[in-house]
Amino acid sequence: MIKDLFIKKTLTELEEQADSDHNTLKRHLSALNLTLLGVGCVIGAGIFVLTGTAAALHAGPAVALSFIISAFGCLLAGLCYAEFSSMIPVSGSAYTYGYATMGEFVAWIIGWDLILEYLFGSATVAVGWSGYITSFLDDFGIILPTSICQSPFIFDASGWSLSGSIINFPAIFIVALMTTLLVIGIKESAKFNNIIVLIKVVVILLFIGFGISHINVANWTPFVPANTGDFGHFGWSGVLTGAAVVFFAYVGFDAVSTTSQEAINPKCDVPRGILFSLLICTVLYIGVSLVLTGIVSYKELNVAAPIALAINKAGASLIWLRPIIKIGAIAGLSSVVLVLLLGQSRVFFTMASDGLLWRSFAKTHSKFKTPHITTIVTGSFAAFFAGLFPIGLLGELVSIGTLLAFIIVSVGIIILRKSEPNAIRGFKTPWVPFVPIFGALVCFAQMAALPGDTWIRLFLWMGIGFVIYFTYGMKHSHASNKRKSK
Repeated sequence: MIKDLFIKKTLTELEEQADSDHNTLKRHLSALNLTLLGVGCVIGAGIFVLTGTAAALHAGPAVALSFIISAFGCLLAGLCYAEFSSMIPVSGSAYTYGYATMGEFVAWIIGWDLILEYLFGSATVAVGWSGYITSFLDDFGIILPTSICQSPFIFDASGWSLSGSIINFPAIFIVALMTTLLVIGIKESAKFNNIIVLIKVVVILLFIGFGISHINVANWTPFVPANTGDFGHFGWSGVLTGAAVVFFAYVGFDAVSTTSQEAINPKCDVPRGILFSLLICTVLYIGVSLVLTGIVSYKELNVAAPIALAINKAGASLIWLRPIIKIGAIAGLSSVVLVLLLGQSRVFFTMASDGLLWRSFAKTHSKFKTPHITTIVTGSFAAFFAGLFPIGLLGELVSIGTLLAFIIVSVGIIILRKSEPNAIRGFKTPWVPFVPIFGALVCFAQMAALPGDTWIRLFLWMGIGFVIYFTYGMKHSHASNKRKSK
């Protein structure tokens, strides 16, 4: 039984899995599509939502430094992802990479962790989308009742309380809409995402370009606010905690690797998509965070639509930009929800294809050739959490899940270099083992900076996963059963 926990899939088996007739997913995605998928996912919640939350609760104007720290950790992890994706062109991202290096049980831990990452990620962004659409409609005199536009719960430094609202209906609506699009097809979803990415990048550049002249330098003083006496509440510990909170905003390049089985040339194009999207997005994040905290005092930014607030604060001279910014945010957050739901459904699909989850999750639609059951299940749970829970709580859960996945991928590169030294690599992580070791350490430091309650929720989530694995997954594992039959 112990031996079964560490059964690995060889690179040859993974290649056969990607190319077999059982791969009912269709290869439609080019390098440009993959880069835009990454940008589509990364440029969203981090800029339009969590920049304000991280500044107001943790880092102040130094949230720009938080983004730099996160980007550095992501770059190190991204180099490891790029090597894996050039060797293993199979959907499943870090789950698949873990299966090849550390065995089935570790792969399960990563897969279950990725589900946490994508599920709560899509819910987090949906809540941000709700804030922007409500603000946009309000500009035209269409006022939606707060009872159906906000979480019924409030979660802040003082703990839990009730908001008086019933449900966040707009957040549920956008999840349902993007789920439907994903069921219809990956090609259609990619085309939609490409258009949206163009719109939101132009909008972000407009905000940076015109917002610079409205910066009040006094809002940057002090750039690193004094610590309140609690770890993570301002000061340099706040900058580190802010980095951990916004880390999930970079999850887009991770989502790129989940689509390897739908890429036309995965060994070359997936690494390019990962690294190009990371570079583009980091530059935009730093620019937006500086302009945002320069226009509005960080103390006022704990809202679901911080950039909309900044435009309002800028006054009459930028009034023309307000609807454009909000349209860009609404469109941009829509594409993030789309890519995160795409990522989770593909992880579900791959785990089910390996026998670790229920067989129905590995089915594809007879007409659309998409994993429709996993997509619908994913969308249903994401809608539930988006409709009931506040953005701060959801964002912390995504960050800790993302960081854990990055640590395991970084360690996996070191193991794979020893176990498969002669394997063909379309891309090689430089300076191994220093890059993966440093990447793992940077990610762990950010995990350590997250609140203790977030760790407790992670352990509870993992506990649920262990129950499923030991009662179902382990018994139905294709890899294990295949070896037993020999």
